[in-house]
Amino acid sequence: MTHPTADPPTQRPSRRLLLLRHGRTAYNATGRFQGQLDVPLDATGEAQAEKAAAVLAELHPSRVIASDLQRAARTGELVAEACGLELATSPALREINLGGWQGLTGSEAYEQFPDEWDAWQRGEQIRRGDGETYPEVAQRALAVLRPALAELPGDGTLIAVTHGGTARAILGAVLELPEQQWWRIGALGNCAWSVVAEQRAGWRLVGHGITAG
Repeated sequence: MTHPTADPPTQRPSRRLLLLRHGRTAYNATGRFQGQLDVPLDATGEAQAEKAAAVLAELHPSRVIASDLQRAARTGELVAEACGLELATSPALREINLGGWQGLTGSEAYEQFPDEWDAWQRGEQIRRGDGETYPEVAQRALAVLRPALAELPGDGTLIAVTHGGTARAILGAVLELPEQQWWRIGALGNCAWSVVAEQRAGWRLVGHGITAG
């Protein structure tokens, strides 16, 4: 039995969440863990943010929200200005709290917290320096992002300017990956971004580690 030919159904527009890591800081340049220390952008970070803002403006996002730590807030300010939007900030999008690791280099963290270092390298969800876990970070960040996404038009894009660890946690949770596998998501460089799009079956990663070139 033959079936009449028909055009395939048109794919419905999808909401998108774009996660942008902030521009470079002096701590990034010297390999220090920042966590929730409020470190500003350096000159290179400012230039990175300006370049990213020009590219992201071409996406015509619906909204820009940023962590209130100044390195992310300044990056978000430049993006929002380029897009002709008002910037909203939230402490819920801050970087993971690393407690006693904050301000240390990798070698210093290893020397002072060797057991935690080894567990972290194994991908375990631990409280480094008596700080937060990544699942806790995802929970607080999504408490802000989910309502913001719900307010978007059907084809709208939300840009969230955040931090490397927070972006990984958000991606792991949104993509419904097992928590013990979140470490497999590659780290974003400064002013690089990832994009997830809403599909019928859930959220799908459609871009990762994108830069302004």
